[in-house]
Amino acid sequence: MRMTRFRPCIDLHQGRVKQIVGGTLSDDGAGLRTNFVSEYPAGHYGELFRRDGITGAHVILLGPGNEAAAREALAAYPGGLQVGGGINAGNAAAWIAAGASAVIVTSALFDAAGKFLPGKLEEISALVGPEKLVIDLSCRRDAQGWVVAMNRWQTLTDLRLDLATLDRLAPYCAEFLIHAADVEGKMAGMDEALITLLGRHTARPITYAGGARDTGDLAVCERLSGGRVDLTIGSALDIYGGSGARYADCVAWNAGRR
Repeated sequence: MRMTRFRPCIDLHQGRVKQIVGGTLSDDGAGLRTNFVSEYPAGHYGELFRRDGITGAHVILLGPGNEAAAREALAAYPGGLQVGGGINAGNAAAWIAAGASAVIVTSALFDAAGKFLPGKLEEISALVGPEKLVIDLSCRRDAQGWVVAMNRWQTLTDLRLDLATLDRLAPYCAEFLIHAADVEGKMAGMDEALITLLGRHTARPITYAGGARDTGDLAVCERLSGGRVDLTIGSALDIYGGSGARYADCVAWNAGRR
């Protein structure tokens, strides 16, 4: 029986560990809203998650200038962190060689206008193996439900986030990562309808991120998804300057589900 687990993140922006309001991140930096900038390097968090046996954490490179920080985190927790942000067929294998447990891909699966390119997915999956590939289907709401977004969640693609899409892509990956970009970083509540939808997919594990306010949201996610969706808590965590969720409580939650 699946049970929801806490999954942490290490979000990197300009070489620093930060917590950013997802929908404000753009190429020119205009309108960027930041909840937290850490005084600690990325390796500090890699070591923390390694010490506490937290698996499935994702390191996200939000733009250029973050490669050294990501490699520092991987060195602190070899085989324990997934890496995403700018991953493509040209660098995916290098990140695995650097110690990533898996690579996370989004934008490399689309052309510049947001058209899905199945051949790109097949190429990357064959290159690293489905067992080392996480497909990021981070999304934004529209009138019909949810649509996958790329380029730091600024460009809407032609791929809808629904059960048919999850089933279609599942053979090429080990799991899915899904940020609800409209609520990411706001600590104003999760997209519960999205979590409920994701809980109906049974072929691959899924991690949801976006809007979690406190440790109690782990139980909410478990209830809504039937335990089939894991939850990332970012800005609300005390280790990232938040006050709603204690990291120690999240570690204890996971320990109770082993």
